[in-house]
Amino acid sequence: MFVKVTILVKVIVFLVFFVQCDCAPKKKYSELKKCDIGQLADEIASYDAVVKDIMDYVFSGPFKNQTYDELAKFVDKFGARPSGSDVLEQSIDYMIKLTRDEDINDIVTEELEVPEWIRGEEQITMLEPRKKNIQLLGLGKSVSTPEEGITAEVIVVSNFEELAATPDNVVKGKIVLFDPVFTTYSETVVHRSQGAARAAEKGAVASLVRSITPFSINSPHTGSQSYEENITKIPTAAITLEDSDLIRRMYNRGEKVVLNIKMFSELNNKTSRNTLIDLKGRELPEKLVIVSGHIDSWDVGQGAMDDGGGMFISWAAPVILKRLNLRPKRTIRTIFWTAEELGLIGAKAYEEKHRNESHNINFIMESDEGTFAPLGLEVAGNQEARCIIAEILKLFESINASTLVEDDSPGSDIAVIINTGVPGASLYNANEKYFWFHHTEGDTMNVEDPKELDLGAAFWTAVAYIIADLSIDIPR
Repeated sequence: MFVKVTILVKVIVFLVFFVQCDCAPKKKYSELKKCDIGQLADEIASYDAVVKDIMDYVFSGPFKNQTYDELAKFVDKFGARPSGSDVLEQSIDYMIKLTRDEDINDIVTEELEVPEWIRGEEQITMLEPRKKNIQLLGLGKSVSTPEEGITAEVIVVSNFEELAATPDNVVKGKIVLFDPVFTTYSETVVHRSQGAARAAEKGAVASLVRSITPFSINSPHTGSQSYEENITKIPTAAITLEDSDLIRRMYNRGEKVVLNIKMFSELNNKTSRNTLIDLKGRELPEKLVIVSGHIDSWDVGQGAMDDGGGMFISWAAPVILKRLNLRPKRTIRTIFWTAEELGLIGAKAYEEKHRNESHNINFIMESDEGTFAPLGLEVAGNQEARCIIAEILKLFESINASTLVEDDSPGSDIAVIINTGVPGASLYNANEKYFWFHHTEGDTMNVEDPKELDLGAAFWTAVAYIIADLSIDIPR
C-alpha cells in the first residue's frame, strides 16, 4: 500500500471519491532527512513512564479487551448504520450514554442535513450467451432503472482512456463494464466513482464496475459514486471479480453479452449529528487535539472495520485518560463524524461551522483505514511538525508502532480540515487485507481482533495525550 500520488490525484481521491486509504508503499520518514529538535527531544522522552502506564492499563489491566467488547456490543446491537437512517441516530444516542456512563459529560452534538440513500431491490440477469444471475451492489446514490429494468448489450473497457477511444455510436445504448485490475485503491477507485458519468457522457444506459478489491469470494463491494451536472444519470453498480472476469472472457471471445439490470432506490434528506466529546485541558482548554472516526457505515455488513474500530479507539482515548486521572494541558476532543460514506458530509459541516476556530486545532487525528496492529502514523504537516511526531513515535518501538509515513492528505474526514493547513495524522496499521472486506457484507466483527484493538487503543490514547500535553504547539 501507500504509493506517493500527485496533488491532483489526492484532491480527486479525497474531495470527489471519498476514499479511505491507499494500498501501495509510501515513503517512510526514516528514508528522509534526519531531524534535530533540540531539547524538545528530552521532553518527549520524559513521557516514557506515562506511555508505559497507559499500555499496562490496556494490555493487562482493567481495560484489556474492553475496546473489542464495547465495539462488539455496539455493532451487534445496531449493525449497519447508513447515513440518514433511524438506526444511525439511535447509535449516536447509545455512544453518548456509553460516554456519560464513564463520567464524561462534556458532550455536544451538532446537527446537519445528510443524504439518506435507501437500497431497494437489485438484480442483474445475464440473458446471453447463457442465463446466469450476477451478484451486485448498487453504488451510493445510484438512480433506479425503469420498472422492467434495462436490457442491453455489454461492452467492456479497462479504463477511461479505452472508453474515450471507443466511438460514441459503439457505446450508445450499451451497458459499460469497467474492469480495471486492482493496483492501489486511489488508482482504481476512479472507475467506481466516475464511471457512471463517463459512460453516460458517451451514451451508455447503465454502468458496472469490477469491485474495487484485490480479493473476492464472489463478494461485490459497494461505495460512493458521483454524478455530474448536465450529464444524464444512469444506474450504476459493482459486480464481483468473478462475474466481471467471466464477462470479460466472453467479450474477448467475441460473444454477445446481454444483461437485464433492475435496480430500485430512494434518496431523501435527513438530519443527523456530529458528536463532540471533550476531555478539557488543564491549562489551555481552548486548544484542541482531535481524535476521530466516523460512526456511519454502508448498508451492508456491520460496519465493524469501517469504521466502528476507528470510532471506538477514539472513544477509548478520553475514557482511558479519565480513568487514569491523566489530564493534559490541552483539550482532547473526540469526534464521531456522521455521513462520511456519502461524501464526508459531517466533516465538511464541522469545518464550515468551526472555520473561525481552526487556529485552535493543535493537531487532528483519524482512524478510518482499519484497526489492525498499529505501525505508526501517516502525517501531514511541515518538516518541523513531522520531526516532532517522529520523535514521539520512538516511544512506541516496543509495540512496533514507530513508523512515520509522510502523506500530505491522510485520512478521509480529516483531509477536509488538513487541507486548510492544520497538521494531522491517520493511523498507519497492518491493513493489507482491509480491502478484502471493505464496503461488503464481510465487514463484521470477524475481521477484528481483541489484541490488535488493545494495541490501537493504547497507541492512539498515548499519542494524543503527549501531543496535548507538550510545552509547545505543533508548528504549522
